[in-house]
Amino acid sequence: MFPGGGADMQQLLQQAQKMQQDLAAAQEELARTPVEGSAGGGLVKATVTGAGELTGLEIDPEAVDPEDTETLADLVVAAVRDANNAARELQESKLGPLAQGLGGGGMPGLPF
Repeated sequence: MFPGGGADMQQLLQQAQKMQQDLAAAQEELARTPVEGSAGGGLVKATVTGAGELTGLEIDPEAVDPEDTETLADLVVAAVRDANNAARELQESKLGPLAQGLGGGGMPGLPF
């Protein structure tokens, strides 16, 4: 392919393969890392994985008013949104440097 550049090409391929392995390991770690968000001063707490999967939801009994379920629903949405924002920040801190090494401007399919 490249005259006299076989060793360089092999080294580039090895570096790319290592970055792919590092990226896969970081994604696996994210999938296992719990991240919490809350709303209403902690009345509603949501837990998501670093990959954004909702894994838990806690609702303080004080947040439950049978006459006002709309506010409770808003608190749940806000807590999940807060947890997902924290997960996105975690993704950027874990995956951002790896994506930069693979081309600098992010990668298709990654959230940044």
